[in-house]
Amino acid sequence: MKNITSSFQKKEAGNIEIIYTIPVNLIIQTKTTVVSEMAKDMTLPGFRKGMAPLSKVESSISIDKLNEHILSHLLPKAFAESVKEHKFNPAIYPKFEAMKIGQGSDWEIKAITCELPKVVLGNYKKNIKSKTTDELIKELPEVIKLEIPKLLVDEEVNERLSQLLARIEKLGLQLEGYLRSVGKTVETLREEYQKQSKDAISLELILNEVANDEKVEVSETEIEDFVKTTGSEISKINDDQKKMLQRVVMRRKALEKLTKKV
Repeated sequence: MKNITSSFQKKEAGNIEIIYTIPVNLIIQTKTTVVSEMAKDMTLPGFRKGMAPLSKVESSISIDKLNEHILSHLLPKAFAESVKEHKFNPAIYPKFEAMKIGQGSDWEIKAITCELPKVVLGNYKKNIKSKTTDELIKELPEVIKLEIPKLLVDEEVNERLSQLLARIEKLGLQLEGYLRSVGKTVETLREEYQKQSKDAISLELILNEVANDEKVEVSETEIEDFVKTTGSEISKINDDQKKMLQRVVMRRKALEKLTKKV
């Protein structure tokens, strides 16, 4: 049986495009697996749970839902193999777009992701003029220029907009009314968030590299102390959260070191 094939292309600003061709025989095989799995939890008229014939189960599932499940079985593994084959480090999980999906033929799926830019610090200590932490936060992205992929910026912008909408809804307000009250439009707000998002991502990447350059280390005690400032307890923090907090503390220490040296 044929395997999934792909074409890999690096685009501008760190964006990456991968086109997957999924052979029809693999689609049929995967569909059988998907229907069998879904049948276990389905109850159809005249049949006990999980006992309906697969043909009836398949006919009860919408084409879109079935295709979605087929792709969810195939694409994660295909993408992982692409990362290994082409030796790149994706900044975000890809967005998949169906280019060609039809019965009796191969499928074509486009994956779009991006890589983080390489940070070159140069003689950053000499070039920085800021004397305070706030000034340094603003200056670093200007001194050390990075080309941040638009895909990454857009994702951050959308996250900020979602958080804003959630806060507005809690106050019982509508977005249009809120924007009028602050003298902004959706377009100007998005532009503002794009600048903020780009600078925030740049700052994070720069401080990560500064931390490496300065050989910054973070102790367990420092992580515990930081967790306490959030009102939580270290025992309630899982390993992934702990790693994230470790990086946050590391960047803070890098910023402190930098502030003392300029």
